[in-house]
This record gives sequence, structure tokens and C-alpha cells, in this order.
Amino acid sequence: MGAAHVFDEAIALAPHGEGLWQGRTSPAYANMIGPYGGITAAQVLNGVLQHPQLLGEPVALTVNFAAALADGTFIVRPRPARTNRSTQHWIVEVLQEDQVVITATVVTAARRATWGEHEATMPEVPSPAETPRTQRRGVEWLHRYDMRFLTGGIPREWNGQDVGESLSRLWVRDEPPRPLDFPALAALADVFFPRLWLRRAKLTPLGTVSMTVYFHAGGAQLQATGTGHLLLQARGQGFGGGYFDHAGQLWNEAGELLATTHQVVYYKE
Repeated sequence: MGAAHVFDEAIALAPHGEGLWQGRTSPAYANMIGPYGGITAAQVLNGVLQHPQLLGEPVALTVNFAAALADGTFIVRPRPARTNRSTQHWIVEVLQEDQVVITATVVTAARRATWGEHEATMPEVPSPAETPRTQRRGVEWLHRYDMRFLTGGIPREWNGQDVGESLSRLWVRDEPPRPLDFPALAALADVFFPRLWLRRAKLTPLGTVSMTVYFHAGGAQLQATGTGHLLLQARGQGFGGGYFDHAGQLWNEAGELLATTHQVVYYKE
């Protein structure tokens, strides 16, 4: 057997008493301050996916960053708040030194065969093979992804000029390539650079307050996607009063909508 993928090492959790899991922050996913938020979301979700009472597959994940996650170990405490015939509602807490630093909710469900359609359609863009890889620079977690920006990368100049929009489109996958699953999809939903930085070309201090991922695909679709690139798109919606948000979509190369995401971010001048 070969060595474990760096992503699997980062989200690994070990039993730590009844109903508890212990994890550790990963230097491979380090951000400016603390870990990359996407890897924290994946660790939270993994705590639910490993729970012996799990019903079905993820439908929704919301992660609230109550405090900075310090480098080192942490405890994940998931519990099913209510289980119905086909749905399950989870409350999750992440603790360090007996203090809550992350709260989260997860909805899982046994998906049923129904009519389906998506109004969010993938834009027509060049394929990943036709799109050059974007040079990676900066914090460590950027090296964990193969990013190919079509538009809306980090500004070339931090000149403080409002460019009028904050749209990003990029092809992305794990680096090295890894078959897609729910934790990886949750982590990919956070690769978008802060919309405020793109809109104003200014390195404003900020931090994610809450992120939500809605999973529109089941495990079979993720397995079929394999190690292919995903097309990600995000655009800011509202800025002001010290907070802004964005909405994003994630498609596979076949044009299937796998997930949508929303995020609210605190900033200060």
C-alpha cells in the first residue's frame, strides 16, 4: 500500500472517548492565521461521517468559526439531534482546551430517486487541459490544489481601486489528484479568495464567520467524477457594516452541479 494522501492525513480522526474524536491541525493546510477553513470544514464533516449512528449522506453543512483554531490537537464532538425515517440532523462542536472554537450543523439523508433538474448551469469555458495552471504563491494550503483561473484571481496590484465586481471562475482539483468524496468537496468549497480583496484590490484584514455547503450530488456521482477537475464560480453579493458574503457553485467536467456554497466574512478597515 502506498502512502496516504496528504488530505486524508489532514482529516484523520481518532476515537477519544464515547462520542468524541481527536484530530490535529495540518501544517500542509496552514493559512495566514491558523488552518485553511476548508480543511476544518472537512474535519467537522468527517466526524459525522465516521459516527456509528450515521444515516445517509450529507445534504447540508454549516460551519461557524467562533474563535481561531490554534495549531495542535482538537476534539470533535458530533451528536445526532434528531433522526427521522430518511433524514438526520447533527450538531457538532470543535473544542480546544475545553473551549468551543467551532460550531456546526450537518443534515444527512437517505436520498431517493425523484425528478431532478438544475437551474444553475455551468458557463461555457475552456477545458482544464486548455487552461494553464496558475502559479501558486503565498500560504501553504495553496500548494494542495491544482488551480487554473479563468478569471478573478488574486489582483496583480494592490492599488486599492474598486474594479466593480468580484466574480471568480477556476478549474481546481486536489494536488496530487485524489478521488472526490464529500469531505474533499466541502474543502474545495472554500478555495475562493476573499471577494473584498478582488473587488477593492486591497489587503483588508478579515476572517470567515460562517460557511455553508449544500450537496446536490450523491456519493455515486462523486465517485464517477473521480480525480477530474471541478469548475468553481463565486461572486460577492453584499458588502457593508463590516461583513460581506458570496455565493458559489461547483460543477464537474460533465457539467453536473455537485454543490453550492455561501459564506459570510467579517472585515475591518
